[in-house]
Amino acid sequence: MAVKIRLARYGTKKKPFYRIVIADREAPRDGSFIDNVGTYDPMVEPPAVKLEEEKIRGWLDKGALPTDTVKSILKKSGFSREAAVAEAEA
Repeated sequence: MAVKIRLARYGTKKKPFYRIVIADREAPRDGSFIDNVGTYDPMVEPPAVKLEEEKIRGWLDKGALPTDTVKSILKKSGFSREAAVAEAEA
């Protein structure tokens, strides 16, 4: 089973709110997911991002692949896999 870290859209019309979820790559965008690892709210300035970094690191270690959008969100929020590895070793 190929697993992706991607966005699931919630909120109302013209007021999006996203959850960052772990889902099977064949599941629909807003369908079932395996785990909820964060949120992204683009409607505030600056966009609000909340991440459960330990869960994300665990899923990345298990082989989950983030989508391009999630990669961008992680990078902008300061999450880096290399820093996570260095922090775990210290």
